[in-house]
This record gives sequence, structure tokens and C-alpha cells, in this order.
Amino acid sequence: MSTLSIRDLHVSVDTDGGPREILRGVNLDLNSGETHAVMGPNGSGKSTLAYTISGHPRYIVTSGSITLDGEDVLAMSVDERARAGLFLAMQYPVEVPGITVSNFLRTAKTAVSGEAPALRTWVKEMRESMTNLRMDSTFAERNVNEGFSGGEKKRHEILQLELLRPRFAILDETDSGLDVDALKTVSEGVNRSLNSTDLGVLLITHYTRILRYIHPQHVHVIVAGRIVEEGGPELADRLENEGYDRFLQDAV
Repeated sequence: MSTLSIRDLHVSVDTDGGPREILRGVNLDLNSGETHAVMGPNGSGKSTLAYTISGHPRYIVTSGSITLDGEDVLAMSVDERARAGLFLAMQYPVEVPGITVSNFLRTAKTAVSGEAPALRTWVKEMRESMTNLRMDSTFAERNVNEGFSGGEKKRHEILQLELLRPRFAILDETDSGLDVDALKTVSEGVNRSLNSTDLGVLLITHYTRILRYIHPQHVHVIVAGRIVEEGGPELADRLENEGYDRFLQDAV
């Protein structure tokens, strides 16, 4: 079993007025095979946590640690983190003109695994995953995310997840902008990865609707850069009924 461990994590970003602290002492352990939901209102630090784990240079760790099976994640470059088995599905996937989806995916797989996958096997796996995600086969020859709808971009993120097979996936508001059908399709893709590997998932979301399809064992509420409550799936049900007001009042 692998463990992604976060200890007393403090993170700041540079602003015109100087450094601004966003995360204020986050602690969290994610084991392989587990699904954790991190929930909270806008501006609470959810996406900051995701991008800090993946190595975005804008986010400055001022103290604390992130380790993967005891190895210092913060000492790794972004590509080293990917090779170690960390994966980020972005809230707003970017367009990459001039690079087709098929070339992007095979290049990424080669970089992560250290060797190019056998072409015939790779094409078969990619087509199967695209079919499961209800992506037209022509998307393989389109430029990455160029002209894609919001739902198509999110399906492409989960296509990457299925083919790259990381150890831990951070899904940053994957449900954002999805209609009901796309939400179900994307969730099914995540569940396939959960059922076929020992994938650990950190699912970041505002809302409980994605939790109808992806069922976390652990739920964490983050407000003003701190985890203020933790529990099981029942905590998400309480948030559905009560919202975040009681946490926000305590944070004032």
C-alpha cells in the first residue's frame, strides 16, 4: 500500500500586496485504494492544495511537508512527480495547439513509464477508453482541447487518467460545468480506474452531486485554508442539507 501524506502544510501566493497565505496547516493522509473528498466554499484553498501537490510554481510552500511513501514530493520537479505516480485533472484544462490527442497521450505514457507502449496495443486501449467515455474516435486526431466543449475537456482528462494509470489522482472540480450525462460518464471513467487498480483519489468539489456516482470513504471540509471537519460519507450529506454557513461563521 502506498501513502500520500500531507503534514502541517502552509502555502502562500505572491500578490501585488505581497505574499498571501492560503493554506494554514493542512494535514491529510491518502492511501492507495481510497477515495477522499475535499469540500469547501469558494476561496477556501481546495485548488491551492491540488496545485501544490502537483508542483505549480505559483504556490509557495512556506512550511510543512508532502511525502509519497516517505519520499519528499516537494523536492521533486513536476515531471518527477508525474513519474512517481501523481496525476492532476485540472479544473480548467488548457488548449495545446499543434499537438494531437493521440500524440500527446502516447508521449505522456512514454514519459511516465520510461518506454513507449507497443503501438498496436496502445491504439486498442485508447480506442476502448474513448468508446467508454463516449468520445468520438475523430478526437484522437484533433489538437489537445482545441475547440473542445467543457464536457469534452473533462472527458479527455479522464481519458488520460485511464491510460496513464497513476498511483494517486487529484481531481480538481472535475464536475464543474458538466451536464448530467457528462457527469455520469466522467464518474464512470473514474470508477473504472478505481475498480481496476489501487488508485487513490483526492476528489475536490463544491457540491455533492458527483458523490452520487463516486463514493468517498472520507470527507474533509476545508475553510479559510484549514481542514475544519472530517468524517465519512454522512458528512457530505450534512453539507448538502446545511451548506457551509456554520463553518464560515466560525472562521470569521
